[in-house]
Parts: sequence; C-alpha cells; structure tokens
Amino acid sequence: MTQPVSILLCALGGEGGGVLANWLIDVARLADYPAQATSIPGVAQRTGATTYYLEIYPIPRLQLNGQLPVLGLNPLPGRLDALVSSELLETARQIANGLASNDRTCVISSSSRALTTAEKMVMGDGRRDETALLDVIAENSLRHHVLDMAHLCQEAGTMVSAVMLGAIAASGLLPFARTHYETVLAGNSASAKASLRGFSLAFERVSKQREQTQYLDQLLAPPPTLPTLSTTESDFAELTANIGTQTRVPQQVLSEFPPSLHHLFSLAYQRVHQYQNEAYAQLMVDRLKKLKHIETAAPGGSAACPVTTEATRWLALWMAYDDIIQVAHLKSRSQRWDRVSQEVKLQDGELLKVYDHFKPGVPELAAMLPMSWAQALLKWDRQRVANGKEAWSMPIKLARHSVLGMLSLRFLSLLRVFRPYGHRYITEQALIEEWLEGIASACAVSTDLALEVARCGQLIKGYGSTNERGKDNLLHILKTVCVPDTSKTAAEQTAAVSQIRKAALQDEAGQLLDQALSLHGAPVRPVKAQPILWMKNPRIKSSSS
Repeated sequence: MTQPVSILLCALGGEGGGVLANWLIDVARLADYPAQATSIPGVAQRTGATTYYLEIYPIPRLQLNGQLPVLGLNPLPGRLDALVSSELLETARQIANGLASNDRTCVISSSSRALTTAEKMVMGDGRRDETALLDVIAENSLRHHVLDMAHLCQEAGTMVSAVMLGAIAASGLLPFARTHYETVLAGNSASAKASLRGFSLAFERVSKQREQTQYLDQLLAPPPTLPTLSTTESDFAELTANIGTQTRVPQQVLSEFPPSLHHLFSLAYQRVHQYQNEAYAQLMVDRLKKLKHIETAAPGGSAACPVTTEATRWLALWMAYDDIIQVAHLKSRSQRWDRVSQEVKLQDGELLKVYDHFKPGVPELAAMLPMSWAQALLKWDRQRVANGKEAWSMPIKLARHSVLGMLSLRFLSLLRVFRPYGHRYITEQALIEEWLEGIASACAVSTDLALEVARCGQLIKGYGSTNERGKDNLLHILKTVCVPDTSKTAAEQTAAVSQIRKAALQDEAGQLLDQALSLHGAPVRPVKAQPILWMKNPRIKSSSS
C-alpha cells in the first residue's frame, strides 16, 4: 500500500518555519498532489522548537480517480520519512524523542548552533560536543545531509526557511521538479530574490553530497557520514582562509614564532591592534617573545611552544577587555548598521531607527579616570552601598541613528587615547604581568605546569561582577596553588592546577572551587564582607499610629 511521505520541520522562533510549511503545501498544490500540514508550538525557543508536520501523498490527484487519502495530523515514532531542522542540537533532541529511525528517515540538519541558556551559563566552554551530535544523526538515520545553513543564509542574505526548502528539494524525497519550488518562491521583491539565492545554494550543496555518496557507495567506500563531514571541513577551511587574509602582522614579527602559531598570533595581533593601537599590539608581541624565550630555555621546552600558544589566546582576550570605549566603538561601526539593516530587511525608502540602552555605573566611569580620582569615586560608591543604598548607575537611551547619538558614540570611542592613563588599564596590566610571571615561574618547574597556568587565563571573561570574580579566582590560584612546592612532584602540582581550574569554570558560586582547593591542601578563598541591610516590614504599623 502506498504511504504518504511524512515530514517534520523544526525551526526556532523567528526562523520562518511556518513559511516553509506553507511553501511545501503550495508546491504540492501546484503539482496537484494531496497534502496536509499541522503545527505543534513549542513551549519556548530553547525548550523546544515550533514543529510543523506535513504529509504529502506521492501520487497526483489525476491518478486517484476522485479518491482522497486519509492523512495524519502528528508524527509517529519511527515512522518519519524526513526530519528537517535548522539547529544541530535541536535535531538531536528530536531524534531523542524517538521520531527518527535508521531504516526509514532522511535527516536534513544544519551544522550551525544556537547555544542554549545552560551552555551559556557555564564559566568555561559549555558547548555540547558537535562530534557526538553528528554521531547521533548518523546512527539514527537511513541517510542524512548536514550543511552549514547559517553560512548559506549569510551568503544569500535570506532566512533559513529558504535554505531548508532547497535542501528538501534536492534530497529527492518528494516527487516534485525543481521548477515547482522556484515557481512558488518567484517574485520581483528583494526578499523573493534572496530566497531563490538561498534555495539554489542549498539545492546545489545537497545535490553534491548525494553525488558523492552515490559515488562512494559504488566503490564500497567508507560510511555515508564521510561526505557530510568532508563538506563541513571544507567550509571551515574556507572560512579560516578568509579570516587569515584580513590580518596585517609584520612578517618579521611572525618569523620569530613557530609556524603552528602564526594563524592564532595573527588573529590576536589584529584584535589588540584594533582595540588600541600599534604600540599596544607591540606590547603583546614583547610579552609573548619574552615568554617564548623562557619556554624554549626551560627544561623540556619544545620548539612548538605550546605554553606560548596557549598564553597567546587568553592574553589577546584579556588585553582587549570590554569597557565603555570599546562598546561605543563596536556600536558605532558601519558594519553594525549594515548588519542590522539586513536583519530587519530594510527596503528602499524605509526609515530605520536604532536605540542603544546603556546603564553605566561607578566602576565603568572610574575605569576611565586617573588612579586617585577613580579610587575616591569607588570608595564613595562602596560607602553608599554600605549605607543601604543601591549602587549608583545612570540609565541612558541613545538614538544611534541620530546625529547627536552617532557623535556621542564616536566621541566615546575616540577616548581610547586616554585609556592608558585610566584606573582600569593600569589595574589590568598589573594583573596581566602577575599572570605572565606565574607562567614564567612555572616553566622553571615544568612546562606542563606552565601550560596549566597559562590555561588559567580562561578564568578572565565577561564583564562586571563576573569579570571581577574570575580575576579574584585567578589571583588566588596563582598565590596558593602555583607557587613552588617541594612537597609535591611537578606532575602532582600540574594535576592540582588543572582540577582546580576546571572546578572554577564549572561553578559560578565557587563552591566546587573551594572544594577542589581543600582537596589539594590549598586554602579556600576568603569570605568577602557583605553589608547587612535592614528592611522595614510594611505590614507592621508604627507604635505612634
């Protein structure tokens, strides 16, 4: 008995999943095939995508002699012909629900990610292992196509729904010609043309994957997962090459470092140079040259300089810390206006207004002031909090599209020339030097220990209280765990630093960090004094009344 083709579409909020479902229904109607679609709304964007279930009968109406098939309203576990998703983790989540099967389902998924709240909350790298997600797709699908839909959307200037439609059309799952899809998408508007570009890019990408799979099947080559992975790797190599061509690092500087470090060093140099100036980038170079010399001269030092490589990554991020000046620079760049215009699909003759909301407090303002002024201002704010008042802040709503708003942002960004004289700059550079000295001291014990100390630079991240907490944790580890200890071997000390660093990244409150410190015989972090605020109970009437 002929069965309808069952398709489950999974899209996050705002990605056009409903539009994609309507397109497929319109294509079926254009080709005169029976079709039906239902939507199943998710609870929220990251607790479940809004899914759209379609059933399309693979026989045209003319051949049914007036009879109509009975089509289902919801997917059944293990009886799904196609699972189409715009996000890799969402694909794996739907597979975990038992909808896909390795004897029937064709899985079409994007390799791009929209990080979940749980992944973002981790102090370290909380991203899910993409290799494991790809393995789940391979094990639970008859065939699959994984492509970077986000990159194709950016290249075509369209939404992911058009890209997903092109992938479905090229999969050969439905009995429709390419012209049927293109007729539904056709139009004279800019969005219709962009949708056709996205459709075409995805169609060609999936068609190429199918050709590769068929060729490998004929040669009895490796499993069908390899073509998909090779395509993803080629896309990543192309993206890496494009990034590398934008760097402007003096060749004599690169020649002083091992070739394996050149790409990372170029990115770090470009970031620091853009953040301040060439002199600031040269300061990073001098620091890394000094560390490289110490590493290569240390016992067990390698010409590949793994310690210097790891330090380069975190040093560039630390030196380019976020402050008001940097935020103003990023918000006033022309690329940001172009990106926002593309996101809202700005048309000719339309007006676009962009408002930026700021709420600077005393720490942000004190960061740009000289040391003595900043300390006095911070003392005043601490006393204010101790007296039961809220920390001072100033909410600002700035119209970026206006002349005054743009001039304000540009003026703030030009204040970078005064940054080296500010309180935060001086404080950050002193902390950076202390970290680098800790790495150098560890090199005298073991390069493995120095590598772990360099990895502790990952603790410095975020802004505000998160950034301050990370710096406090780093300093505590440097002063209590990374100091030379004759009672422990270099391997034991290296393992201790590694475990303590990982504990600090797992728990924002620091409880796991304190447990790890105690486990390795190091003192726990001192308890910070917090003011006691007495609040009046509004339900208790005063005695005078």
